[in-house]
Amino acid sequence: MRSRFGAVLALSWMFSGGAATAFAAEAVLNGGSVLDEVNVFVGSDNNGNTTPGAQTPFGFVSFGPDTVSGSTNGYDSKSPAVGFSLTHVSGTGGNSKYGNFRITPSVGPVDPRNLVFARHNEAGSPGFYRTDLAAGAGQSITVELAASRMAGIAQITFPRRADANLILDATSAVQLMGSGPRATSAETWFIDERTFAGRASFTGGWNEAPLTLYFHAVLDRSPTAYGTWSATRGSLALQTGGAAISGGDQTKDHSNRLGAYAVFDARENPRVRMRIAVSFTSVEQARANLESEIPNFELAAIQGRAAEAWGEALGKIKVEGGSTDERRSFYSGLYRSHVMPHDVTGENAGWSGPGPHYEDYYTLWDTFRTLHPLLTVIQPKRQRDMINSLLETYRRTGWLPDARIAGANGMTQGGSNSDVLIADAVVKQLGGFDAKLAFQAIRKNGEVESDDQIAQGRALKDYLSLGYMSQTQTRSASRTLEYAYDDFAIAQVAQALGQKADAARYLKRSQNWTNLWDEELKCIRPRYADGAWMANFSCDHLYPDNTSAWWDAPFYEGSSAQYSTYVPHDVEGLIGKLGGEAGFVSWLDRLFDSGGYEQGNEPDFLAPYLYIHAGRPDRAAERVRHILKEEYSPTHGGLPGNDDAGAMSSWYVWSAIGLFPNAGQPFYYIGSPIFERAVISLENGRTFTVSAKGAGEAIHVVGARLNGKPIDRAWITHQELAAGGVLELTMAQEPGVWARRFSAPPNPFRPRP
Repeated sequence: MRSRFGAVLALSWMFSGGAATAFAAEAVLNGGSVLDEVNVFVGSDNNGNTTPGAQTPFGFVSFGPDTVSGSTNGYDSKSPAVGFSLTHVSGTGGNSKYGNFRITPSVGPVDPRNLVFARHNEAGSPGFYRTDLAAGAGQSITVELAASRMAGIAQITFPRRADANLILDATSAVQLMGSGPRATSAETWFIDERTFAGRASFTGGWNEAPLTLYFHAVLDRSPTAYGTWSATRGSLALQTGGAAISGGDQTKDHSNRLGAYAVFDARENPRVRMRIAVSFTSVEQARANLESEIPNFELAAIQGRAAEAWGEALGKIKVEGGSTDERRSFYSGLYRSHVMPHDVTGENAGWSGPGPHYEDYYTLWDTFRTLHPLLTVIQPKRQRDMINSLLETYRRTGWLPDARIAGANGMTQGGSNSDVLIADAVVKQLGGFDAKLAFQAIRKNGEVESDDQIAQGRALKDYLSLGYMSQTQTRSASRTLEYAYDDFAIAQVAQALGQKADAARYLKRSQNWTNLWDEELKCIRPRYADGAWMANFSCDHLYPDNTSAWWDAPFYEGSSAQYSTYVPHDVEGLIGKLGGEAGFVSWLDRLFDSGGYEQGNEPDFLAPYLYIHAGRPDRAAERVRHILKEEYSPTHGGLPGNDDAGAMSSWYVWSAIGLFPNAGQPFYYIGSPIFERAVISLENGRTFTVSAKGAGEAIHVVGARLNGKPIDRAWITHQELAAGGVLELTMAQEPGVWARRFSAPPNPFRPRP
């Protein structure tokens, strides 16, 4: 869509009359900045479900477009726009969430009932979005947006008309054909002719718990008319002046809406600017957020601060070499790895407290494998804050969540994956949190039957008595595998804290995956409580199918063949079940060659790297390079599936630099880097460099030196990475004999049988 992003933006802004904005942006974006490489639209189509809205790293406000055919993110590249809302999730599946306080510019009579506009000249960069809306008779409305953590600023350039409108919908949400949130009540009012505020409460959508958000907005000029409105599908009532309006209950009628409007005479001055902030706690807090984050109407300054924050975040990894598309895919992926969860520190609706607070873990089942290990390396303070936020949730609610959305624990898709998150931090010695409290929290996951299996904890009755989850429980086979690895995570934390008895017990429990292994079929097979196997079973059958509800299948979103690769703690045991290394390689080959591997979902994310355990780093390189080339591109449809809050993107980031985590354990596989050099910035001023001269056409690592010393292993420890240094890889087009014998990475936290 563009050759040089900064130049394209500058031209489009100057065309729309925004020369001052363009000049400020050029100063930030040009000159080789990593921001030049980011395409904020990557993954917005083809079910990637990302959003191109203006946002800061981990900021709650994502100020961007909503469209007629948008998915959970509210956006697609082709259908007409309906407006621009302050809040979005990015790269998620399931039902939609957010899409709050949508603003829409229009011309003509004020009518919020059918605001639909074709758009063109759409562009964006980290922290900024702009587009032109068709306004009839060859006229356009230019919309430019920038954001801070809890606030946004809009600059609207209207045609030179006397009837230019700005309409806010207080009841808006990303509807997703009725599966999104529904307003239960709302109200809005004008404080003076330039200032208005309100709130809205919702239920439903992904994680149906009630949600209330507040806003405070300020205009940069006085309107010629202003007021509030209420509407249904067939009715409209406009109320002039500042009196409050309330209502908006959509539980019976989705079309029941209300909001505010302002009319401007744009004949002499076509530009209108608006600052708006949100809060989970009160209108007063929204006002405070606005004054502290966006105190004036200088959009260029807000955009510049956002660009600076993004430049710092994306500069944590600097790459050299690779193709133009590969660099753009890489930095676009690194960008999306900094979008969720959202930092809402000071905005916790459930309780007050001084500590960090994050919402929209959407979900750990998706992100524990790639995203959080990446943050541990390049954003360790953020990762500590996220863990502390989860631990505070445990203190307040009694459980560590697997998902937490908008102030409530959400759907648990598989295991209690916070266990892996805690173990990853402990074995990598991240520090900065109460490890004893963390152990207490994850031990509860392993000992106490959940009081709400969908929202938190585990279903333990069968698992503890039988050694597996039986078919009396939904997702029985996939949850058995996940519980087994969660148990291994708990064992490692117990070992680190000197709790040897617990460590031994949970290590033994981590072998429960073997209780569902079918020696004849060579895969995980569901069983009944009496020990009988599920009849007429195929390892390759993909769940869910049309015979049951989404959550009722024995495997959650996958096949047994995919899930059978998920034994991250006992790959050697899996190799033994398959008759040795040669049998294991053939088994993996069948998964990939039959099309059974699915990059668009997480359960077999680790599978390409498992070849390394069988002494075949060459096969790992071939599989990884194929996925990088065929499944990713720097385009609107350039992701293999839902980005899953950065999980898919983080897989690319890791694999592109030639390393990959086994989440919850203190080592990284050496894969096949596509860049000749990647420099990772670590804490305390250290750097770790992966040097791979000739990477590109040469996909095979045939030799390695760590800080000048030869190593014959396709892994490094976290301690080696965190200490800083240089990993120098010798690349070749044909495989060699390097790392043909696998030796397990040392793990001082791993209990011994």
